[in-house]
Amino acid sequence: MNKRRKVKKRVKMSKFERLIYTFAIVLAISAPVTIVFSQATLSQINFEVEKVKKEIKEQTKTNESLSMKINELASLDKIEEIAKEEGLSYNNDNIKTVDEN
Repeated sequence: MNKRRKVKKRVKMSKFERLIYTFAIVLAISAPVTIVFSQATLSQINFEVEKVKKEIKEQTKTNESLSMKINELASLDKIEEIAKEEGLSYNNDNIKTVDEN
């Protein structure tokens, strides 16, 4: 019986091949981390957008309410009522309109 020793041959890689393999390993590790980080950032931004939309909706309601109050206070009946309270009289001839054009 002839016992032969198995000799392991080392595969020699060039520097370029080592660089390519290293790059592939780094890419394989960093890609999932980058994807998770991007998704987390996107979720955070979506949350902020929804928060701002809610604030805009609330402000719009407030603006509409204030516009209605302005229209109510600027109504002819209200003006005549306040004029009477102050002892003033309503004279249609004294009213002048100003065009914004």
